[in-house]
Amino acid sequence: MTDDGGFADVRETVDGHPMWNLLRYALPYWPRISAGVFAAVCTRAARLVPPVVVATAIDRVVLGSGEAGLLADLGVLPGGAIAGEAARLAFLERLVAIAALAYLVRSVTRFGSRYLLQSSAQKIQRDLRNETYDHLQHLSMDFFANHQTGGMMSILNSDINRLEQFLNTEFRQLIRVVATVSGIAAVLWYYSPSLALVALAPVPLIGVASAGFLRWIEPRYKSIRETVGRLNSRLENNLGGVAVVKSFDRYAFERERVANQSAAYHDEQVAALRIRRAFFATLRLFTGIVFVVVLYVGGQSIVTNSPGEALVSTGAFAAFFLYLRRLYSPMRRIGRSANKYQLAKSSAERVFGLLGREPTVTTPPDPHAPDSVAGRVEFEDVSFSYDGRERVVDNIDLEVAPGETVGLAGPTGAGKSTLTKLVPRLYDVDEGRVLVDDRDVREYDLGPLRDAVAVVEQSPYLFSGTVAENVAYGDADALAAERADNDAHRDRVVKATRAAAAHEFVAGLPEGYDTMVGERGVKLSGGQRQRIAIARALLNDPAIIIFDEATSDVDTETEERIAEGIDRLVADRTAFVVAHRLSTIRDADQIVVMDEGRVVESGTHEALLTAGGEYASLWRAQADERPMRGAPSED
Repeated sequence: MTDDGGFADVRETVDGHPMWNLLRYALPYWPRISAGVFAAVCTRAARLVPPVVVATAIDRVVLGSGEAGLLADLGVLPGGAIAGEAARLAFLERLVAIAALAYLVRSVTRFGSRYLLQSSAQKIQRDLRNETYDHLQHLSMDFFANHQTGGMMSILNSDINRLEQFLNTEFRQLIRVVATVSGIAAVLWYYSPSLALVALAPVPLIGVASAGFLRWIEPRYKSIRETVGRLNSRLENNLGGVAVVKSFDRYAFERERVANQSAAYHDEQVAALRIRRAFFATLRLFTGIVFVVVLYVGGQSIVTNSPGEALVSTGAFAAFFLYLRRLYSPMRRIGRSANKYQLAKSSAERVFGLLGREPTVTTPPDPHAPDSVAGRVEFEDVSFSYDGRERVVDNIDLEVAPGETVGLAGPTGAGKSTLTKLVPRLYDVDEGRVLVDDRDVREYDLGPLRDAVAVVEQSPYLFSGTVAENVAYGDADALAAERADNDAHRDRVVKATRAAAAHEFVAGLPEGYDTMVGERGVKLSGGQRQRIAIARALLNDPAIIIFDEATSDVDTETEERIAEGIDRLVADRTAFVVAHRLSTIRDADQIVVMDEGRVVESGTHEALLTAGGEYASLWRAQADERPMRGAPSED
């Protein structure tokens, strides 16, 4: 990964050609896609009829030529000369009816083809986004640590939308080109093989030029997509940190950073645009030259030869130009489609590269899936580092009995939080083993293991929704009931909230449990969010509970309230309490002090104070800083 979230590494995990991978998502809809293709071909065929009607009308009705023409050879009209005004008018009426039928068929089949193909593209987009999101959710934490949210959002939104647009427009254009060029080539060849060769000469040349254009533009579009990812990451970071920007008055600094990313995107887009426009202009010039050549050669032949000896009849000559207009329009579109193809391919590489990325932490074959977990946890000579860097946890040995509370203390960066993340297998150890109930956590089914472990973080994440929904998130049945506006599990939600000492403030909210908390819970205070998170963990009824500095961001009075909730939550459960404030863990069954990834001392609060080591020094330092009781609560 690039430092700014470019996701260049994701392209390396594409399995097969990225555009062919789209076929797997199209296969379930092959009946409607096939019907759409058939309707599109019928639309193109119907568009070929009016010029033939015009040619026939000029030759046989206006000029009175005895040549049968294409429609007569197909058996649609009678052959031979048409004598008399009434016969000509009757013949013209038949031509009008044929043209009207062609326009009717064209209208009906065009609606059918566009509806069927565009709706199929929407279904493919929906399925692809759902699967990509689900796959992303199951990737391991190391992926999220190494890739920024803005880049992920770019893949889920703009890249998948671009693939839908490609299927929606360029696939139809491909049908249009193949059907139109094939049909027109056949008709022109029927009227005049020699003049048709002149008219069709640009077709292979445009194909070769478009192939060269594809090769040239591909690396540029890859670079553009990476630049978009970086720009999205910068915008996402700045919007997420808007409070910090405002607090430090860094508007100008952030404006400059966004402007630099925008300028890079602008420069790459303009460079590609310059060549792209030149390519399309060259195609138009080339097809214009051929148009003029056909006009001269065909016109000279009609002027200098008798009607039967000319390269083409007068009516067919008129049809030639009607067809040329329709022939070169889709041919010029090839260059534009080539441009869209490379954009789509660049997006497909990111999407299918993400789908090809496998999680590093997975459920093993024949996993251990117990009905219940007692809560015994052991660390046996455990070492861990992020991405092979310096060890964050180094040779840890620790035993925790079921129902025991362990306090983890030590300076910032000592490895306390990292150690607790190894219990639910958010990461796998580099060396040693983490055991739950005497079984290596790598032997567990991830679902039951993580159901048995609840985590309350330092800054708990609340989803945009109601208070009840956020508490109910701790239990699948309760959450489903809340989302369905069903009160079947509301009593359990209220009970968990009471146990977390949160019911009083929730009841005082404008709509009680149905109050919206805002994005990330911004409408609640830090202490309120913590207690909602505790209630959520309580509802999950875990065997093992992890508190990751749950009281570090609140005042003393709120800390006491949260501590009451923690005491309720850890009762009869194995608990790991990562503490910045040592008062939170003074009553723990054992306190483990870490420094630089190692355990430097352990024991009870009284024993560690008596020992006079690192813990005693930290306790004395915090005692000097501890505020007076009765400080105003942020609640």
